[in-house]
Amino acid sequence: MNKLVGFFTNLVQDPRRRNITLGVIVLLVGSIILKPLMSSPHVSLAAEPLLEHGPSWFTNALLTTLIVDILLIALALATRASLKEGVPSGLANVMEMVIEALYGLVENVVGKNAKRFFPIAATIFLFIIFSNYSGLIPGVGSIGIYHGAEKDGGHGLLVDQKVVAADEKVAFSLFPAEEEGHAKLVPLFRAPSADLNVTFALALITMVLVQYYGISALGRKYFKKFFNFGGKGFMGAIFGVVGILELISEIAKIISFAFRLFGNIFAGEVLLAVMAFLVAFLLPMPFYGLELFVGFIQAFVFMMLAVVFFSTAMVGHDDHH
Repeated sequence: MNKLVGFFTNLVQDPRRRNITLGVIVLLVGSIILKPLMSSPHVSLAAEPLLEHGPSWFTNALLTTLIVDILLIALALATRASLKEGVPSGLANVMEMVIEALYGLVENVVGKNAKRFFPIAATIFLFIIFSNYSGLIPGVGSIGIYHGAEKDGGHGLLVDQKVVAADEKVAFSLFPAEEEGHAKLVPLFRAPSADLNVTFALALITMVLVQYYGISALGRKYFKKFFNFGGKGFMGAIFGVVGILELISEIAKIISFAFRLFGNIFAGEVLLAVMAFLVAFLLPMPFYGLELFVGFIQAFVFMMLAVVFFSTAMVGHDDHH
């Protein structure tokens, strides 16, 4: 009790603590008072076309992907220009530190093959981490373009692009229903990692490279990993089944790669949107820090798994035994 009284006494006497505490209270109370005026968080499982009457492939995730690509290319050119000047600048020093750290990680995993795998591994890491963090920039997901709702000539609801009669009950929908004639906000930007098309493309490219490295190192022997019927009798059947399982495993890796990255980043963005809707001030901050950590971990895990798969693909089936 005495400690509690002492705390409040110091709080009243210290203007700085008092002002900070009052500011926090005002922000929390204000967020509760303003909550009825806030619109529900916009959650869309798929990337949305930016132009209402334009091509469906030009989505907000594609626009952000192009921006991320341009930023990475500009960063590489700026770093190269800084290195040519003789005395590296702050940017060159930072990039040198990042590249050396990534190269050290790759070298510890694959040894002498680090020089071969590093360019694609570093590209994967930098693209993913820029993509992950792009969704955390203020305005991404909240600044957008209004699209008018479709009109059916009656009084209904637009649910998942289907007009539902007003007296029908809607049990569940991933997308919010829009009243007829009302416009809906389509975010201008969406993190590329929160689009399954982007993560699936990354996974597909990675696994195609795995097959390339395996074939380039082992030639036709690489396919014995999947189609091994050389044994006799019962053991031949076992080897054949194991090979088929290996083939299924390669396909499953594509799905695992794609959904792991997409699921973590999309779930994080939904979490931040919900927290900001519940209490707009202060409450989202711890979750924001968590998403910064998750964004880095997902990029790191994707890169390291890709490097491991590259390396193991170059090892012959007989070498495992």
